[in-house]
Amino acid sequence: MLLSVVPMHSNILTAAVAGFGTGLSLIVAIGAQNAFVLRQGVRRQGVLAVVGICALSDALLIAFGVAGLGALVTARPGALTVIGLAGGGFLVCYGVLAGRRVLRSAGDGQAMAVEGAATGSLRTAVLTCLAMTWLNPHVYLDTVLLLGSVAADRGSLRWVFGLGAMLASLVWFTGLGYGARLLSGVLASPKAWRVLDCLVAATMLTMGVLLLVRTV
Repeated sequence: MLLSVVPMHSNILTAAVAGFGTGLSLIVAIGAQNAFVLRQGVRRQGVLAVVGICALSDALLIAFGVAGLGALVTARPGALTVIGLAGGGFLVCYGVLAGRRVLRSAGDGQAMAVEGAATGSLRTAVLTCLAMTWLNPHVYLDTVLLLGSVAADRGSLRWVFGLGAMLASLVWFTGLGYGARLLSGVLASPKAWRVLDCLVAATMLTMGVLLLVRTV
């Protein structure tokens, strides 16, 4: 009896760890969403809301994938095209705005520091985060379809695998959002803020253009 319980617990742990590793591998790459969470974390602006939206959205998408809804993703290529065009356009616009911040601050030594310390609109941060999360067609292909397919291979333990992936998302975004404040000292100067916004602008523009090209 004891011998049968131990392997079962071992299989559960293995499935959870595999889900955690797979989920982490899908979200750690520097992308538009991560760049946005990083910037909000450095500015200490709506961090809890942004982290919560990212983690909860991932949890829902992972649940959809584990439940076997990936077939709907492949059966609706037209919907993914619309989402891709909207998401690509949104990222390009956001990248342009980030680039404008860099150009405006170039002639004003204190402009970027003031902007970085200012409190912005929580509503704007929430809407931007929602757009970056749900207007990205790759999130449906990677999280729902790919991760859902890998989870299906776990059979009866697919939900344990999914919970591991959800935990990875929560840990990553919490660490990124709240850990970013450790960079506050480094980003105390206007020049450092320009570098950060250059990174954000480059990331958003690159991701947006690639998304539009691949969608079209």
